[in-house]
Amino acid sequence: MDMERESVGPRLILETKLNRNGKWVICNGVIPCASVPTCWTSEMYPRFHFVVTRDNMLITENMPMALVTPKTTEEFRNYLDSALQDRVANHYYQQHTLQTVESVKAKREKFLTFDHYKLSVWDAILKLNEIVDESVSDPDTEMPQIIHLLQTAESIRMAYPDEKFDWFHLVGLIHDLGKILSHKELFNEPQWCVVGDTFPVGCRFSESNVFHPFFQGNPDNTHPIYSTENGIYEQGTGLDNVLMAWGHDEYLYQVMKHNGVTLPEEAFYVIRYHSFYPWHHKGAYNNLTNEQDRKMLHWVKEFQKHDLYSKLPEKPSVEKLMPYYQSLIDKYFPKVLEW
Repeated sequence: MDMERESVGPRLILETKLNRNGKWVICNGVIPCASVPTCWTSEMYPRFHFVVTRDNMLITENMPMALVTPKTTEEFRNYLDSALQDRVANHYYQQHTLQTVESVKAKREKFLTFDHYKLSVWDAILKLNEIVDESVSDPDTEMPQIIHLLQTAESIRMAYPDEKFDWFHLVGLIHDLGKILSHKELFNEPQWCVVGDTFPVGCRFSESNVFHPFFQGNPDNTHPIYSTENGIYEQGTGLDNVLMAWGHDEYLYQVMKHNGVTLPEEAFYVIRYHSFYPWHHKGAYNNLTNEQDRKMLHWVKEFQKHDLYSKLPEKPSVEKLMPYYQSLIDKYFPKVLEW
Protein backbone atom coordinates (compact mmCIF):
# COMPACT_ATOMS: atom_id res chain seq x y z
CA MET A 1 0.00 0.00 0.00
CA ASP A 2 1.55 3.31 -1.09
CA MET A 3 1.63 5.82 1.76
CA GLU A 4 2.46 9.48 1.23
CA ARG A 5 3.87 11.56 4.05
CA GLU A 6 1.93 14.65 4.92
CA SER A 7 2.57 17.66 7.11
CA VAL A 8 1.48 16.84 10.62
CA GLY A 9 -1.54 18.85 11.70
CA PRO A 10 -2.06 20.43 15.10
CA ARG A 11 -2.41 18.08 18.06
CA LEU A 12 -1.63 14.88 16.15
CA ILE A 13 -0.37 12.21 18.53
CA LEU A 14 2.78 10.43 17.40
CA GLU A 15 3.57 8.01 20.21
CA THR A 16 1.55 5.05 21.42
CA LYS A 17 2.11 2.15 23.79
CA LEU A 18 0.44 -1.12 24.71
CA ASN A 19 -1.55 -0.82 27.94
CA ARG A 20 -2.39 -3.45 30.54
CA ASN A 21 -5.51 -4.47 28.63
CA GLY A 22 -3.63 -5.16 25.42
CA LYS A 23 -4.87 -2.00 23.70
CA TRP A 24 -2.78 0.63 21.97
CA VAL A 25 -3.12 3.96 23.78
CA ILE A 26 -1.73 7.41 23.19
CA CYS A 27 1.05 8.24 25.65
CA ASN A 28 3.03 11.22 24.38
CA GLY A 29 3.80 13.58 21.52
CA VAL A 30 1.10 16.21 21.20
CA ILE A 31 1.83 19.08 18.79
CA PRO A 32 -0.06 22.21 19.87
CA CYS A 33 1.27 24.82 17.45
CA ALA A 34 2.44 25.36 13.89
CA SER A 35 6.07 26.01 14.82
CA VAL A 36 7.07 22.34 14.86
CA PRO A 37 8.79 20.53 11.97
CA THR A 38 6.48 20.04 9.01
CA CYS A 39 7.15 16.32 8.90
CA TRP A 40 8.07 14.16 11.84
CA THR A 41 10.21 11.20 10.80
CA SER A 42 11.17 7.91 12.39
CA GLU A 43 14.75 9.22 12.71
CA MET A 44 13.48 11.76 15.28
CA TYR A 45 11.79 9.01 17.26
CA PRO A 46 13.69 5.77 16.58
CA ARG A 47 11.44 3.79 18.95
CA PHE A 48 8.56 4.33 16.55
CA HIS A 49 8.64 3.72 12.81
CA PHE A 50 5.73 5.54 11.25
CA VAL A 51 4.35 7.44 8.31
CA VAL A 52 1.51 9.91 8.55
CA THR A 53 -1.10 10.10 5.81
CA ARG A 54 -3.87 12.51 4.88
CA ASP A 55 -6.32 10.41 6.90
CA ASN A 56 -4.19 10.48 10.06
CA MET A 57 -3.35 6.80 9.62
CA LEU A 58 -0.33 5.52 11.52
CA ILE A 59 1.75 2.46 10.70
CA THR A 60 4.45 1.16 13.06
CA GLU A 61 6.65 -1.89 13.05
CA ASN A 62 4.94 -3.34 16.11
CA MET A 63 1.28 -2.51 15.60
CA PRO A 64 -1.19 -2.79 12.74
CA MET A 65 -2.56 0.20 10.91
CA ALA A 66 -4.77 2.17 13.31
CA LEU A 67 -6.65 5.41 13.30
CA VAL A 68 -4.86 8.00 15.42
CA THR A 69 -7.27 10.50 16.93
CA PRO A 70 -5.97 14.04 17.47
CA LYS A 71 -5.54 14.69 21.19
CA THR A 72 -7.73 17.55 22.31
CA THR A 73 -7.05 19.68 25.36
CA GLU A 74 -9.72 17.72 27.21
CA GLU A 75 -7.63 14.57 26.86
CA PHE A 76 -4.84 16.00 28.97
CA ARG A 77 -5.08 15.32 32.71
CA ASN A 78 -6.49 11.86 32.05
CA TYR A 79 -7.13 10.43 35.50
CA LEU A 80 -9.10 7.41 34.32
CA ASP A 81 -6.81 5.18 32.28
CA SER A 82 -3.47 6.91 31.71
CA ALA A 83 -0.27 4.90 31.38
CA LEU A 84 0.65 6.04 34.91
CA GLN A 85 -2.76 5.37 36.42
CA ASP A 86 -1.72 3.21 39.38
CA ARG A 87 0.96 5.61 40.61
CA VAL A 88 -1.25 8.67 40.10
CA ALA A 89 -4.19 7.10 41.95
CA ASN A 90 -1.95 6.03 44.84
CA HIS A 91 -0.58 9.56 45.14
CA TYR A 92 -4.03 11.12 45.33
CA TYR A 93 -5.24 8.52 47.82
CA GLN A 94 -2.48 9.61 50.19
CA GLN A 95 -2.91 13.31 49.48
CA HIS A 96 -6.67 13.34 49.90
CA THR A 97 -6.45 11.32 53.10
CA LEU A 98 -3.61 13.21 54.78
CA GLN A 99 -4.07 16.88 53.77
CA THR A 100 -6.04 18.21 56.73
CA VAL A 101 -6.29 21.55 58.53
CA GLU A 102 -4.03 20.16 61.24
CA SER A 103 -1.39 18.74 58.87
CA VAL A 104 -1.30 21.90 56.74
CA LYS A 105 -0.77 24.11 59.79
CA ALA A 106 2.02 21.80 60.94
CA LYS A 107 3.79 22.02 57.54
CA ARG A 108 3.52 25.81 57.52
CA GLU A 109 4.96 26.01 61.02
CA LYS A 110 7.83 23.74 60.04
CA PHE A 111 8.84 25.26 56.71
CA LEU A 112 7.94 28.94 56.87
CA THR A 113 10.81 29.74 59.23
CA PHE A 114 13.08 30.06 56.15
CA ASP A 115 16.14 28.97 58.09
CA HIS A 116 16.80 25.64 56.39
CA TYR A 117 19.01 26.45 53.40
CA LYS A 118 20.39 29.33 51.36
CA LEU A 119 20.22 28.75 47.61
CA SER A 120 20.17 30.89 44.49
CA VAL A 121 17.41 30.38 41.94
CA TRP A 122 19.83 28.56 39.65
CA ASP A 123 21.02 26.36 42.54
CA ALA A 124 17.39 25.47 43.21
CA ILE A 125 16.84 24.61 39.53
CA LEU A 126 19.84 22.28 39.60
CA LYS A 127 18.62 20.67 42.82
CA LEU A 128 15.18 20.24 41.31
CA ASN A 129 16.68 18.45 38.34
CA GLU A 130 18.32 15.92 40.67
CA ILE A 131 14.94 14.74 41.89
CA VAL A 132 13.83 11.41 40.48
CA ASP A 133 10.38 12.34 39.19
CA GLU A 134 8.11 9.35 39.60
CA SER A 135 5.30 11.28 37.88
CA VAL A 136 3.10 10.35 40.79
CA SER A 137 0.59 13.13 40.23
CA ASP A 138 0.96 13.99 36.54
CA PRO A 139 -0.36 11.55 33.91
CA ASP A 140 1.05 13.60 31.00
CA THR A 141 4.83 13.64 31.40
CA GLU A 142 7.89 11.78 32.61
CA MET A 143 10.50 14.32 31.43
CA PRO A 144 13.33 15.85 33.53
CA GLN A 145 12.24 18.82 35.62
CA ILE A 146 14.49 21.40 33.94
CA ILE A 147 13.20 20.46 30.50
CA HIS A 148 9.60 20.99 31.56
CA LEU A 149 10.50 24.36 33.11
CA LEU A 150 12.20 25.56 29.93
CA GLN A 151 9.42 24.24 27.69
CA THR A 152 6.86 26.13 29.76
CA ALA A 153 8.94 29.31 29.78
CA GLU A 154 9.61 29.20 26.05
CA SER A 155 5.98 28.50 25.25
CA ILE A 156 5.00 31.60 27.24
CA ARG A 157 7.78 33.62 25.61
CA MET A 158 6.52 32.66 22.16
CA ALA A 159 2.97 33.72 23.00
CA TYR A 160 4.01 36.88 24.89
CA PRO A 161 7.26 38.07 23.20
CA ASP A 162 7.06 41.69 24.37
CA GLU A 163 9.63 42.70 26.99
CA LYS A 164 6.85 43.90 29.31
CA PHE A 165 5.91 40.26 29.80
CA ASP A 166 9.41 39.12 30.77
CA TRP A 167 8.04 38.44 34.26
CA PHE A 168 5.71 35.88 32.71
CA HIS A 169 8.60 34.19 30.92
CA LEU A 170 10.43 33.86 34.23
CA VAL A 171 7.36 32.46 35.98
CA GLY A 172 7.40 29.65 33.43
CA LEU A 173 10.95 28.80 34.45
CA ILE A 174 10.55 28.96 38.22
CA HIS A 175 6.97 27.83 38.83
CA ASP A 176 7.87 24.36 40.11
CA LEU A 177 10.93 25.25 42.24
CA GLY A 178 8.97 24.53 45.39
CA LYS A 179 9.26 20.86 44.48
CA ILE A 180 12.73 20.87 46.04
CA LEU A 181 10.75 19.98 49.17
CA SER A 182 10.95 16.39 47.95
CA HIS A 183 14.75 16.45 47.40
CA LYS A 184 16.07 13.63 49.55
CA GLU A 185 19.22 15.48 50.63
CA LEU A 186 17.35 18.69 51.48
CA PHE A 187 13.83 18.41 52.90
CA ASN A 188 12.95 14.83 51.93
CA GLU A 189 9.21 15.47 52.08
CA PRO A 190 6.82 12.79 50.77
CA GLN A 191 5.20 13.46 47.41
CA TRP A 192 1.67 13.73 48.79
CA CYS A 193 2.53 17.07 50.41
CA VAL A 194 4.62 18.43 47.53
CA VAL A 195 2.92 17.80 44.18
CA GLY A 196 -0.55 17.32 42.77
CA ASP A 197 -3.67 19.45 42.48
CA THR A 198 -4.28 21.74 45.43
CA PHE A 199 -7.52 22.62 47.19
CA PRO A 200 -8.67 24.50 50.30
CA VAL A 201 -8.78 22.75 53.65
CA GLY A 202 -11.17 23.81 56.38
CA CYS A 203 -14.24 23.62 54.16
CA ARG A 204 -16.11 21.00 52.12
CA PHE A 205 -14.00 19.14 49.55
CA SER A 206 -15.53 19.99 46.17
CA GLU A 207 -16.52 17.14 43.88
CA SER A 208 -14.49 18.95 41.20
CA ASN A 209 -11.33 17.60 42.83
CA VAL A 210 -9.83 14.63 40.98
CA PHE A 211 -10.32 11.30 42.78
CA HIS A 212 -12.92 12.93 45.01
CA PRO A 213 -14.00 9.60 46.67
CA PHE A 214 -10.56 9.38 48.28
CA PHE A 215 -11.56 12.23 50.62
CA GLN A 216 -13.78 9.76 52.46
CA GLY A 217 -10.71 8.72 54.46
CA ASN A 218 -9.88 12.31 55.44
CA PRO A 219 -10.96 13.10 59.04
CA ASP A 220 -11.93 16.66 58.02
CA ASN A 221 -14.52 15.19 55.65
CA THR A 222 -16.85 14.47 58.59
CA HIS A 223 -15.88 17.42 60.78
CA PRO A 224 -19.00 19.41 61.76
CA ILE A 225 -17.52 22.71 60.53
CA TYR A 226 -14.84 21.72 57.99
CA SER A 227 -17.37 19.65 56.03
CA THR A 228 -19.70 22.62 55.38
CA GLU A 229 -19.56 24.64 52.16
CA ASN A 230 -17.78 27.69 53.62
CA GLY A 231 -16.29 25.88 56.59
CA ILE A 232 -14.14 28.19 58.70
CA TYR A 233 -14.30 30.97 56.10
CA GLU A 234 -16.70 33.80 55.33
CA GLN A 235 -18.40 33.95 51.94
CA GLY A 236 -16.14 35.84 49.50
CA THR A 237 -13.27 36.06 51.98
CA GLY A 238 -10.65 35.94 49.21
CA LEU A 239 -8.14 33.18 48.51
CA ASP A 240 -5.40 35.01 50.40
CA ASN A 241 -7.36 34.21 53.57
CA VAL A 242 -7.90 30.56 52.68
CA LEU A 243 -5.69 27.74 53.96
CA MET A 244 -4.63 25.71 50.93
CA ALA A 245 -3.41 22.12 50.87
CA TRP A 246 0.34 22.22 51.47
CA GLY A 247 2.57 21.79 48.43
CA HIS A 248 5.18 23.29 46.16
CA ASP A 249 2.92 26.17 45.03
CA GLU A 250 2.37 27.62 48.49
CA TYR A 251 5.95 27.00 49.57
CA LEU A 252 7.53 28.83 46.62
CA TYR A 253 5.03 31.69 46.98
CA GLN A 254 6.02 32.09 50.62
CA VAL A 255 9.75 31.86 49.81
CA MET A 256 9.40 34.60 47.19
CA LYS A 257 7.39 36.80 49.54
CA HIS A 258 9.87 36.32 52.40
CA ASN A 259 12.88 37.13 50.21
CA GLY A 260 11.46 40.33 48.72
CA VAL A 261 11.15 39.14 45.11
CA THR A 262 10.03 42.08 42.93
CA LEU A 263 7.89 40.20 40.40
CA PRO A 264 4.42 41.72 39.85
CA GLU A 265 1.35 40.53 41.72
CA GLU A 266 0.21 38.49 38.72
CA ALA A 267 3.36 36.37 39.02
CA PHE A 268 2.73 35.65 42.69
CA TYR A 269 -0.83 34.57 41.89
CA VAL A 270 0.30 32.20 39.16
CA ILE A 271 2.92 30.63 41.42
CA ARG A 272 0.51 30.23 44.32
CA TYR A 273 -2.52 28.88 42.48
CA HIS A 274 -1.32 27.17 39.30
CA SER A 275 -2.11 23.74 40.80
CA PHE A 276 -5.52 24.86 42.10
CA TYR A 277 -7.27 23.08 39.22
CA PRO A 278 -10.69 22.79 40.88
CA TRP A 279 -10.84 26.60 40.80
CA HIS A 280 -9.19 27.69 37.57
CA HIS A 281 -10.16 24.63 35.52
CA LYS A 282 -13.54 23.64 36.96
CA GLY A 283 -14.88 26.86 38.48
CA ALA A 284 -15.22 25.39 41.98
CA TYR A 285 -14.74 27.27 45.27
CA ASN A 286 -15.98 30.56 43.84
CA ASN A 287 -17.87 31.01 47.10
CA LEU A 288 -14.49 31.81 48.69
CA THR A 289 -13.06 34.15 46.04
CA ASN A 290 -13.21 37.94 45.92
CA GLU A 291 -12.91 40.51 43.14
CA GLN A 292 -9.10 40.45 43.17
CA ASP A 293 -9.06 36.66 42.74
CA ARG A 294 -11.43 36.94 39.79
CA LYS A 295 -9.20 39.60 38.24
CA MET A 296 -6.06 37.47 38.59
CA LEU A 297 -7.77 34.30 37.36
CA HIS A 298 -7.05 35.39 33.78
CA TRP A 299 -3.30 35.06 34.28
CA VAL A 300 -3.57 31.72 36.06
CA LYS A 301 -5.59 30.38 33.13
CA GLU A 302 -3.14 31.83 30.62
CA PHE A 303 -0.27 30.17 32.42
CA GLN A 304 -1.98 26.79 32.43
CA LYS A 305 -2.18 26.78 28.64
CA HIS A 306 1.61 26.70 28.58
CA ASP A 307 2.31 24.60 31.68
CA LEU A 308 -0.04 21.80 30.62
CA TYR A 309 0.08 21.78 26.83
CA SER A 310 3.81 22.44 26.34
CA LYS A 311 4.72 18.90 27.42
CA LEU A 312 6.24 17.89 24.11
CA PRO A 313 8.93 15.27 23.51
CA GLU A 314 11.46 17.68 21.94
CA LYS A 315 13.98 19.13 24.38
CA PRO A 316 15.08 22.79 24.48
CA SER A 317 18.78 23.66 24.81
CA VAL A 318 19.64 24.62 28.36
CA GLU A 319 22.95 26.17 27.32
CA LYS A 320 21.39 28.44 24.72
CA LEU A 321 18.47 29.61 26.80
CA MET A 322 19.90 30.09 30.28
CA PRO A 323 21.72 33.42 29.61
CA TYR A 324 18.36 35.06 28.85
CA TYR A 325 16.65 33.57 31.89
CA GLN A 326 19.60 34.32 34.15
CA SER A 327 19.22 37.99 33.20
CA LEU A 328 15.60 37.85 34.35
CA ILE A 329 16.56 36.12 37.59
CA ASP A 330 19.07 38.92 38.25
CA LYS A 331 16.38 41.50 37.54
CA TYR A 332 13.72 40.20 39.92
CA PHE A 333 15.45 38.02 42.53
CA PRO A 334 18.14 38.53 45.15
CA LYS A 335 21.31 36.58 44.53
CA VAL A 336 20.63 34.14 47.35
CA LEU A 337 17.29 33.07 48.80
CA GLU A 338 16.50 31.83 52.28
CA TRP A 339 14.55 28.57 52.05
